[in-house]
Amino acid sequence: MAVNKQREWHPAFEEYCEAIFELREDEVDVIQARIADRLEVSRPAVSEMIRRMERAGLVEINGGVIRLLPDGHALAETVVRRHRLAERFLTDMLGLSWAEAHDEAGRWEHVISPTVEVAMMRALGDPTTCPHGNPIPGTDYQPPTSVTLNTLTVGQSFTVSRIPEELEFTPGLLEFLESSSLLPGHSGTVTALAPKGITVVEIDGQTVEIDQFATQRILVTAA
Repeated sequence: MAVNKQREWHPAFEEYCEAIFELREDEVDVIQARIADRLEVSRPAVSEMIRRMERAGLVEINGGVIRLLPDGHALAETVVRRHRLAERFLTDMLGLSWAEAHDEAGRWEHVISPTVEVAMMRALGDPTTCPHGNPIPGTDYQPPTSVTLNTLTVGQSFTVSRIPEELEFTPGLLEFLESSSLLPGHSGTVTALAPKGITVVEIDGQTVEIDQFATQRILVTAA
């Protein structure tokens, strides 16, 4: 994978471009309130930062919806690629848990150089996704035909394909998913649909109850 040398930006710009990219990737309308929730900052702080990013030519706003301009999109792809590559390295090579790797990768994404990035890709065998199944920008990732887990009926089998970024930012959820074997590549069966939107699945010999918030977002390939 070729890595182009790019202009260096302030880490705050990197964080915001990354958040905008990931929200859009999850098909969420990117408004200031969504960014504030994702980054856990105040809405006035987001408003000020977005104004700065507009002046820098990274974003534009149309009808309240924020969109990355080419420079912003290139910056976002670089940061997201390094974050997901770092997660893969930290889990596959160092044995960290999903949650630990996610937090640590948030630091690594700002300091990985192009040279180290290429070396990490080579050492990992050119992965196309992070441990959660989210695509690494710049690779030849080919998305499978996926549906959300909540669309399956009792008796249907599935294979987990992707845990969207939104779930990575839900406190405690990564730990739950990892301990429950709800991991990309693992297969299970829907065994019951319980009250309040709970889906019960059998996966890797475990019976797991998953709430509606998660089942509406976990992507699977149906058997």
